[in-house]
Amino acid sequence: MAIPTNTSTTYSAIGIRESLANVIYAIAPLDTPFLSGCSKQSVDNTFFEWQTDTIAAGGANRQLEGDGQDSTSADARENPVRVGNYTQISRYIIQTSGTNEAVDYAGRKSSQAYQLAKKAKRMKRDIEFMLTSNVARNAGATGTARITAGLPAWIATNYHSLGSGVATGAASSGNGTNAATDATTDNSITEAGIKIVIKEAYESGGDPDVIMCKPDIKQAISDLTQSVSSLKTAADKVAPAHVVAAVDVYVSDFGTFKILPNRNQARSQDVYILDMDHWAMGVLRDFKTVDLAVTGDSQRQMLVYEAGLMSKNEKSSGYLANVTT
Repeated sequence: MAIPTNTSTTYSAIGIRESLANVIYAIAPLDTPFLSGCSKQSVDNTFFEWQTDTIAAGGANRQLEGDGQDSTSADARENPVRVGNYTQISRYIIQTSGTNEAVDYAGRKSSQAYQLAKKAKRMKRDIEFMLTSNVARNAGATGTARITAGLPAWIATNYHSLGSGVATGAASSGNGTNAATDATTDNSITEAGIKIVIKEAYESGGDPDVIMCKPDIKQAISDLTQSVSSLKTAADKVAPAHVVAAVDVYVSDFGTFKILPNRNQARSQDVYILDMDHWAMGVLRDFKTVDLAVTGDSQRQMLVYEAGLMSKNEKSSGYLANVTT
């Protein structure tokens, strides 16, 4: 087969208009389940405090009828505990030349606005990562950024480690002042470990209903022995045929839990049993875009956010540490 002489083809043509879709197809794991689940509370300083309290366990409280001893001593009082955390600053600076802002782009009207929107989404991912990092609070100093204590630095009462080796893992103090100690070796996720933490949180007075973990651990939970076999019934075989191979809800003796994979969680070895009613963000400066001084022929803006994590009462939640698939 041959092309006739002097036939015009696109291979040698001049002036063909480009075909560029007027849409930008972006994809990234943007969900931030922990940050999104936290309530917001305004704070007025870089170090913000709150109080936690509990009530002692019940016991045998039997008294004599007609007891008239005037010398009976007052019962010991249990005072609230004062705890606190630091806010930390997150920011991005976006700068665009006047020419870059004036030209006609496909898929966006303003290069500056497009980049600003991208950085806002990225900042939320940054915050989710930092909130789930095993870091203690830090007041910061000249040349050192402040650090807000992350989840592992808050949960101590209902801590259970599956770790082994020289170090088996240890809880933090539960007040944000130190990080949890990692085990030398992580071990496979077990239902027994999950049940221990759920029971401890329940006995402490919490009502958690979320199990939050990295995606690989979510799959490992679905693979636990009793997870899916009973769900593969004849009813599942009707067209279109399908197999249930996931566990999204765990019904325990002490409540029903949604198993929530977190793609932006900092560490795979951490599994959290959360009562989200007791977690909040102490916000000193909410998300804000600030116009900066013009530098020559360019536009410059700063996206800034300043806040810290508030554990209203760490006994409400649990922490299964040092797990792997």
